[in-house]
Amino acid sequence: MMTIPLLRMAVHYGLHLLVPGLIARYYYPERWQRAWGILLLTMLVDLDHLLAVPLFDPDRCSIGFHPLHSYVAIGLYALSFLLLPRWRLVAGGLLLHMFTDWQDCLWPR
Repeated sequence: MMTIPLLRMAVHYGLHLLVPGLIARYYYPERWQRAWGILLLTMLVDLDHLLAVPLFDPDRCSIGFHPLHSYVAIGLYALSFLLLPRWRLVAGGLLLHMFTDWQDCLWPR
């Protein structure tokens, strides 16, 4: 039987890696590898974790804690998704990343 931490990790990384691939395959069938790569590059938003002390805390919720995971930043990602069609893929990847990190905050500690 899979423990909660292993299931949590599987869901987290599945949402970070596999769901972007499915989105890329569905919405960009002719260029899905490029789209998937762009979606994966949005994980660079996690570089703001390097500013945290301690650097890693498995019980910390990223949303609202790290600068690029703040509610203001998420609002900007949403506005970019809605208003800037050329940046829609990047903004969508950032929003998916925020959703993934948010659902991670809901798991029991």
